[in-house]
Amino acid sequence: EVQLQASGGGLVQPGGSLRLSCAASGFALDDGGIGWFRQAPGKEREGVSYIAVGRKFYSASVKERFTVSRDNAKNTVYLQMNSLKPEDTAVYYCARSSRLILSEWRVPSNYYYWGQGTQVTVSS
Repeated sequence: EVQLQASGGGLVQPGGSLRLSCAASGFALDDGGIGWFRQAPGKEREGVSYIAVGRKFYSASVKERFTVSRDNAKNTVYLQMNSLKPEDTAVYYCARSSRLILSEWRVPSNYYYWGQGTQVTVSS
């Protein structure tokens, strides 16, 4: 059974850092890719980052501040978030896509399996 468990969210001051984790089970990380998405109240779900074998993508709003990585031994994907801003406040989700057109990594409907989400709040 494919499962994704996102964790690591919390309350942080502007300029602070958080590291989110996405623990995967039921499949190997090399099989397909993992996307990170976020959704703020009243807004659409937004693609933040994507990682697959030999590929890493970021949205323009987080590039240079967020870093995606993975540990195959732990079957876990990480999202290191630095220089956090209030507009980064959202519920963050990880999701798995077994196959997609790379230019469409931001499209939520390309992902079949989703984690439960973890809240990130950036506020002073």
